[in-house]
Amino acid sequence: MERQIVMDSSSSSDLVREMMEVIETVGSYTGFRVTQRKECLNLVRRLKLLVPLLEEIMELDYSVSGLGLNSLLNLKKALLGAKKLLKTCNYGSKIYLAMESEAVMCRFHAVYHKVNHALDDIPYDKLGVSIEVKEQVELMRMQLKRAKRRTDTQDMELAMDMMVIFSKKDERNADIAILERLANKLELHTIAELKAEKTAIAKLVKQRGGYNETMHQIVDLLGKFKQIAGIDETVSLDGPISTRTPQTCQSPLVPHEFLCPITLEIMTDPVIVATGQTYERDSIRKWLNSNHRTCPKTGQTLENLSLAPNFALRNLILQWCEKNNLELPKKDSYASSVNYSAEIMEEISSLVLNLSSSQPNVRRDAIVKIRMLSKENPENRIFIANDGGIPRLVQLLSYPDSNIQEHTVTALLNLSIDETNKRLIAREGAIPAIIEILQNGTDEARENSAAALFSLSMLDENKVLVGNFNGIPPLVALLKNGTMRGKKDAATALFNLSLNQANKSRAIKAGIIPPLLHLLDDKNLGMIDEALSILLLLASHPEGRNEIGRLSFIETLVEIIRNGTPKNKECAVSVLLELGLNNSSLILAALQFGVYEPLREISISGTNRAQRKANSLLQHMSKCEHIP
Repeated sequence: MERQIVMDSSSSSDLVREMMEVIETVGSYTGFRVTQRKECLNLVRRLKLLVPLLEEIMELDYSVSGLGLNSLLNLKKALLGAKKLLKTCNYGSKIYLAMESEAVMCRFHAVYHKVNHALDDIPYDKLGVSIEVKEQVELMRMQLKRAKRRTDTQDMELAMDMMVIFSKKDERNADIAILERLANKLELHTIAELKAEKTAIAKLVKQRGGYNETMHQIVDLLGKFKQIAGIDETVSLDGPISTRTPQTCQSPLVPHEFLCPITLEIMTDPVIVATGQTYERDSIRKWLNSNHRTCPKTGQTLENLSLAPNFALRNLILQWCEKNNLELPKKDSYASSVNYSAEIMEEISSLVLNLSSSQPNVRRDAIVKIRMLSKENPENRIFIANDGGIPRLVQLLSYPDSNIQEHTVTALLNLSIDETNKRLIAREGAIPAIIEILQNGTDEARENSAAALFSLSMLDENKVLVGNFNGIPPLVALLKNGTMRGKKDAATALFNLSLNQANKSRAIKAGIIPPLLHLLDDKNLGMIDEALSILLLLASHPEGRNEIGRLSFIETLVEIIRNGTPKNKECAVSVLLELGLNNSSLILAALQFGVYEPLREISISGTNRAQRKANSLLQHMSKCEHIP
């Protein structure tokens, strides 16, 4: 016989009060990570609907026992589980939560189930709960039941961006643009955010008992984010945020205003930015050269990128150092760089004018120089655009000289790293001309045209334009016949463009499936993950499923599931699951090719995402055919 638990009214009130405190605590969280923010806010809002119920129960003046007490204890456990999850999403590593977004979604649904299960057992009538409150609880329960698993476009872009960063070997501007986009999406672009992320990762490593492959990937990506933020250091989870001259940085005797806000080191060449804040020249230049237009300390957008020497502060620092017997680190004289911005602006203005020169050699030299300057730093990209360089470059895309076309499309690729320039380039009508070069240009011009279309298609409106101007077929042709670098550029652009539903159909009609299948067969290309990622997108389209779901492809998928890398297996299982959910015969075909045993092994020892996908696939298989 089950033992009955009895609790007096004061104890039951304490229990209810604890649950109310849990709801109040999660309601105070303000830093939910962007990848789970919507789900967190929805869960907090739903939990708050329980407050009237708890308030009515707390007003009871008699003891709660039996089922009533058990249900309250179960509800408390469910709420504590919700609190733990929400705390993770509020304080946890942003990179980890982005990488494991699907696993976190599974945890949300487990919380929904536990809360619903606990509310199922509450004896509302015996507890004297009012009809109004009961109706409110039922509304909340219906909301939890209707909460469905979702894969947002943004989440898919995040996953693809990470895959490109980890797998792409060549270091080009497109990679910088992807890193910058990732940093912005994950809100990891200020010094304070990067410090907090480092702390969160250190705690995660400690919780997990040390490093594994995922932890190394996270630390590697954090290091890349620090580089584009202008923090020049090797990431060490055990060390301080800046490791170059810690004795200077940490000295309590150094006045705070003498320290650079970026490096926390005493400044030798202080300069003032447009917001009035002062930084070490080298540090702020690294920040600006990493495609930032904001003040690192205030977060304000900089009206201009000029740097003015802070002579007054430098003199104070020199006097203080002399008084305290401290020798500043020796650096190159900064006097020669004072007029850098004015000089480069004058040079760029002259080069932009020369783009329209009637003399071929002058025009060609101007294009080559602008290509080089547009690659160097964000200031130059802004100066070139502000001086009217983009319309002149777009006109030259149609110039009947393959060499000029190559330099021009590459310059526009560099300029497109800037978000504002993406819109300007498209508005000037560059996309049809870039597509023309993609079809008929030199190998390097075709590769950089594909990279330019990828960069421009970061904006949704440009995805539509590339599709409407028939840019998909030449990208598919480059994927099929291009160089190694060309295939990678084409694959990345096609993935990004295929996030648009209409472009999926265009890609399928352009014949994208056969070259993707070839990429799976040719192990030397090292593009299995890229191919499977695009196939996963296309598998969500009816036309794509019809063409992908051939028996020969299913056999290839099974072979990857059996012998691929952990990431290969994860992607292959995802594609097979997407296909199988819509066509059970493909599941039966996979079983005939021997997928069951390797799938069961992945469900135990694969990556976290692969385990979840494998378990879902095994459950679906059990419905298609009984497996002993």
